[in-house]
Amino acid sequence: MRHPVVLTLCVAGFATLSACEKGIDKDAVDREFQEVNVIDGTNLNEVMLTAGDPNEAVNYFRKADAQEPGRIEFMRGLAASLVRAKRTSEAKTAWAEVVEHEDSTDADRVQLADALIRANEWGQAEKVLNSIPPTFETYKRYRLEAMIADGNKNWKKADSFYEIAVGLTTQPAPVLNNWGYSKLTRGDHAEAERLFVEAIRQDRNLFTAKNNLVLARGAQGNYTLPVVPMSQVERAELLHSLGLAAIKRGDVEIGKGLLREAIETHPQHFESAARSLQALESGISRVN
Repeated sequence: MRHPVVLTLCVAGFATLSACEKGIDKDAVDREFQEVNVIDGTNLNEVMLTAGDPNEAVNYFRKADAQEPGRIEFMRGLAASLVRAKRTSEAKTAWAEVVEHEDSTDADRVQLADALIRANEWGQAEKVLNSIPPTFETYKRYRLEAMIADGNKNWKKADSFYEIAVGLTTQPAPVLNNWGYSKLTRGDHAEAERLFVEAIRQDRNLFTAKNNLVLARGAQGNYTLPVVPMSQVERAELLHSLGLAAIKRGDVEIGKGLLREAIETHPQHFESAARSLQALESGISRVN
């Protein structure tokens, strides 16, 4: 972290010497300083956007924006950091301010739509996406379009947008998982299972897809765990989910057996599974 400072000082010394020897105008030297600082600042902006405590990034960009108001890179950094910090109300306001900037882009409008969805303002998000020309085609834009179409129960459009989104990214696991969950809610369990398997193939650490896969199998009366990579804790949690799926289908004894197996598998005390089993054995019909 000290090297950029040293570099700046070296450039400063060299530029000052050159100004003395060659009579270079001081304003030209100042402009050179500014260019070096912009380079260093840009690198720091990128670091703050991807590393560390997002609330620290919020403070950094808020201070930078106060010192140089109107610089869109600081406004974007603040908005993105607020999203990372899960400060949803502030994030949607910050992205709205970015979109109002004269240098804003369609990509900024997509980010505003994302922030609005996070704030559960689906209708407003749809309006923002509709204002973006159809020629602007990005993974994030189509992923959001698919989610909105899902919410509107426009299945044909949702499937089309999910398919486009998958083709526009090298990391399709999250959107495949979303697409699978959409199929699951529609009752298309076999297709949901296929999409969850593909999501796990793309990202073996995506536990949400593993859990959804178990639910899709359980909904079809298949109570065996899928052959996917899983830790011991994950195995216990998947057995728990499968047990609840069995109980939901009315296969209570199978469900109880799966819950017992989940408790035995977990390396520590598995409170939620133990509670579910106790509720069943006490004759309580509703299992949380």
